[in-house]
Amino acid sequence: MFDAKLRPLIDPPLNAVGAKLARAGISANALTFTGLAMGLGGAVAIAFGNLWLGLGLIIANRIIDGLDGAVARATTPTPLGGYFDIVADFAFYVSVPVGFGVLSSENTLPALVLVASFVLTGVSFLAFAVIAAERGEETQSHGKKSFFYSTGLAEGTETIAVFIAMCVFPAWFGIIAYAYAGLCVITVFQRSLRARATFR
Repeated sequence: MFDAKLRPLIDPPLNAVGAKLARAGISANALTFTGLAMGLGGAVAIAFGNLWLGLGLIIANRIIDGLDGAVARATTPTPLGGYFDIVADFAFYVSVPVGFGVLSSENTLPALVLVASFVLTGVSFLAFAVIAAERGEETQSHGKKSFFYSTGLAEGTETIAVFIAMCVFPAWFGIIAYAYAGLCVITVFQRSLRARATFR
């Protein structure tokens, strides 16, 4: 919901740093995999009860995730890079609730529900992108991307805000997880209605 609105604010500093990293010979794919390692490390830290380390690694993941795209824009974006980026994103998103599920048995069911909602959201997102590409649809609302990014209530910004809340208020994990899972399901219906209007 907020991703497109934040792009004009975050893109200029990211692009400036990304250009410097590109000149230093750091590739976008290297940053993608570094960010993925940070994110998965954050999930492991959460699983072992170190929530503040987990939170720090989650934030590091998101910063690096922004920089890999900036480096790609400063050089030559590739389809393979776009593929690695989206796979790394979803691997990270799923890993955090899994970490909380491992942390406490009380978290297991809400973590499973949240992961399932992420799967549904991801499927709707990627299915929309595939069909939009076949039809030649384009959008720049999320900046220059490797494929069509459809908007929704639950996007990256909201997900990171939820992960931060979970780390700061771990006792509320179940309530937060169920509430956000509901928002993800609403996003699937929202995207499906948009698909019906766009692709019919």
